[in-house]
Amino acid sequence: MAAAFGTVFMPEMAITWFDGSDWSVPEMVSSDSITLHPGAHVLHYSSTCFEGLKAFRHTDGSVNIFRMDRNIARLSQSSRLLGLPALDDATVAQMIKDTVARFADEVPAPPGSLYIRPTHFGTEPAIGKAAVPSVTSCFYVLASPVGDYFAGGDKALRLLLEDQGMRCAPHMGMIKSGGNYASALQPIMRARDSVQADQVLFCPGGDVQETGAANFLLIDGNEIITKALDESFLHGVTRESILTLAKDLGMQVSEREITVDELLQRAAKPGCEAALSGTAAVLAPVGTFIYQGKEHAVGHGGVGETTRKLRQALNAIQWGQAEDTHGWLTRV
Repeated sequence: MAAAFGTVFMPEMAITWFDGSDWSVPEMVSSDSITLHPGAHVLHYSSTCFEGLKAFRHTDGSVNIFRMDRNIARLSQSSRLLGLPALDDATVAQMIKDTVARFADEVPAPPGSLYIRPTHFGTEPAIGKAAVPSVTSCFYVLASPVGDYFAGGDKALRLLLEDQGMRCAPHMGMIKSGGNYASALQPIMRARDSVQADQVLFCPGGDVQETGAANFLLIDGNEIITKALDESFLHGVTRESILTLAKDLGMQVSEREITVDELLQRAAKPGCEAALSGTAAVLAPVGTFIYQGKEHAVGHGGVGETTRKLRQALNAIQWGQAEDTHGWLTRV
């Protein structure tokens, strides 16, 4: 049986420490080598953010990282919004490339990849700083070889529409912070137990936003509808990539507010589709909405053709099977 996604790690990682004035010279160390003071800021006040991106092996033997610049920019933004010490984007990029280069021979062939997890967190031992950011921090780049996300089959997901609670504090949504995922855990667990949902689509006050771990897209014929960017949800790199490819294919992209009522009304159409976008799956199809005790099929309730077409279009670029016209790949 294959290992669960993200549970196998490369034996070494790139790491650097900020002591309050300077960053240490990045080095490769054992992946289980971090030592923290038990009073470290991150352990008490969740001063942590991370990214998820992938490197792919092409048929010519080269290894290519997908949209590294966008992930680095978002990591720097998350760090700034959490009050963490500023990262140097060039250093981060070099650490990512060095990590991938170190394990280039072990990057799986498509549909597998090397999942890359850059992580930044506050290390200052100070339990009296609940309202003050950490002045010291650690940044590392962890790598995990992963297989086919859909190895168990491409099945349509069940989403519980939650219009009372929200995934996280509204001003925190655009930060890729561990605390946001923690705050969504209980609603997701309850949804799995109570209605056998795979995920929760958070729609506070009827405003359709995102799920606990992915952006949400509604596909109605030739139109993709998704919430316009604001602080309340994550500005997904995969989301942005899919929308770009949709425009390339002549689709209409509508970034705007969408209510639960409109969502259910459109979902009832035979040709309607819905999908979740994220680094791991690219696009995961949604077949059922669960709202106020009732189940609503999305279109025919299965995997949508447009969802599959858009996923294949993005995979083709990532895997080197289509021209990278947008300059998204960084060759290592």
